[in-house]
Amino acid sequence: MIQLYIANKNYSSWSMRPWVMLRQAGIDFEEVFVRFDSFAPDSQFKAALKDVNPVGKVPVLVHDGLAIWDTLAIAEYVAEQFPEKQLWPRERTARARARSVCAEMHSGFMALRSACPMNIEAHLPEIGALALRDKPALRADLDRICSLWSGLLAEHGGPMLFGPFTVADAYFAPVVMRIKTYALPVPADVAAYMERVCALPSVKAWIDGALAEQDFIDFEEPFRLQR
Repeated sequence: MIQLYIANKNYSSWSMRPWVMLRQAGIDFEEVFVRFDSFAPDSQFKAALKDVNPVGKVPVLVHDGLAIWDTLAIAEYVAEQFPEKQLWPRERTARARARSVCAEMHSGFMALRSACPMNIEAHLPEIGALALRDKPALRADLDRICSLWSGLLAEHGGPMLFGPFTVADAYFAPVVMRIKTYALPVPADVAAYMERVCALPSVKAWIDGALAEQDFIDFEEPFRLQR
């Protein structure tokens, strides 16, 4: 049985990626929830993970006693274990492109991450407008995301970035959440793609879980003092 260690669905963008991937692919797994309380070495969060993952972070996938951390490593492992799920595009060049855009997300878009942390329950359009006005790097990140998504949708015909659902859509699902929370302006084709992502059963289930948590964590809330 696969176990997937995750943190709060409202805040944990990295946890969302493999959870959505597994759920959307119909792969059975046990969710192991580890609440964010602090990232200090003596926190309950770190204590819960110390025997599972040497870096003390989520997500972690455990299968047959093997622990895999980092979302790209998890994606590759699951794709190898379940080739029939076609989590990467079947065609070679599309598959290489999908890996490239996932790697770009993995290591990039720092301005978006910093200015617009994932917070599914919140609605912060004023923060988004101010951040776009004052942060050129955020504007550049948003332009790149819109260009990337528009190009892939046009090339592959939708409904997802590479036609059917792939790892790439799971990887960008938290970006969809950020754009919606902060009401960042996007073109019509991108907005339509975002709505299709939110309508995926896996993403809808994650959003429902995030809204049900009712857990306000102050260090994850740079813009609010309360819900």
